[in-house]
Amino acid sequence: MSASSLVGDGRADPVVVAVDCNGADLGPAEVAAGARLAVGQGAHVILYGPASELGQASEGLQIVDAPVSIAKSADPARAARSTPQASIVQCARALAGGQARALVCAGGTGAALAAGLFNVKRASGIYRPALAIPLPVPGNPVTLLDVGANAEARREHLVQFAFMGAALAEAVLGVQTPRVGVLSNGEEDARGSKLVIETHAELAQRAGVSDAFSFVGNIEGDALLSGVADVVVTDGLTGNIALKLIEGVSQTMLRAIREAALSSPRSQLGGLLLRPALRSFAHSIDPEGQGGAYLLGLRALAVVPHGRFTRHGFAQAILRARRGATEDLTARTHAALSAAGALRTRALSAQDASLPPIS
Repeated sequence: MSASSLVGDGRADPVVVAVDCNGADLGPAEVAAGARLAVGQGAHVILYGPASELGQASEGLQIVDAPVSIAKSADPARAARSTPQASIVQCARALAGGQARALVCAGGTGAALAAGLFNVKRASGIYRPALAIPLPVPGNPVTLLDVGANAEARREHLVQFAFMGAALAEAVLGVQTPRVGVLSNGEEDARGSKLVIETHAELAQRAGVSDAFSFVGNIEGDALLSGVADVVVTDGLTGNIALKLIEGVSQTMLRAIREAALSSPRSQLGGLLLRPALRSFAHSIDPEGQGGAYLLGLRALAVVPHGRFTRHGFAQAILRARRGATEDLTARTHAALSAAGALRTRALSAQDASLPPIS
């Protein structure tokens, strides 16, 4: 393995982002192009991937030749353990060793989670890491978690997710005293699964003695994007389905609007008049603008963008990771959990110690 050094005066930026370039749909070169956009906005980046596809190092940009990828592995945990030369494993080790303060993984979520758990480790007192994503709601982003790290979850997991999501909403999105809700099939306290009912009861109790967030109760699916809550918690299976449904509907809607605007000469004329407004609307709901999902609950911050992103989405992922590290999101999350007494105090059970299933 060879690495080129940073160009410049030799002083390291306090926030360096390690980026796994393998696994992206458009290839490592597209991730590298995104990294250069981010460097142009002040980021410092170490790229891990096939050096022949990543271009040259430059000021603020370091290249580490790491062509081996486990992004598509059917067993991410085993692959992360047995493939130390894999790009995502090298990224995680750089994060654990202090060479970087945040990580961006362009490949599979499972590989990022496994490499993070084995090398960066859980933060003290955390049951399970969670994937949190700010949904692109115009004027009022809503943070949804978990969206894929844990297909199954328990009450204490979701309670911790609430504090994690609230810390993210405050530190990264600037939301003061975020409103937290639980995704359910009814607004009533007693509606939902046993998990939802138990989580609702504990969050209502904790919100009364914590200033980390305010609790707004159960949130139905049709209110998820309405602005009733700033943070919505659920298990990773439900959250992942909800996220993919939202993304699918938004893309279908934009495609239908585009087709309608081209359906006749009169529609085309109207489309010309509406084009600036529609372009602005499409940009506001574009998932690339949010940079991807935050992997919370580790000892350092990781961001997992969609593998289908273009360079603009990867640039946003790097900039969001940099901001999250600058705002010390990991420490703020841990402090909020500690102040509320929501950290695990007993030894990990065999179930907690094992890798959570990937949605």
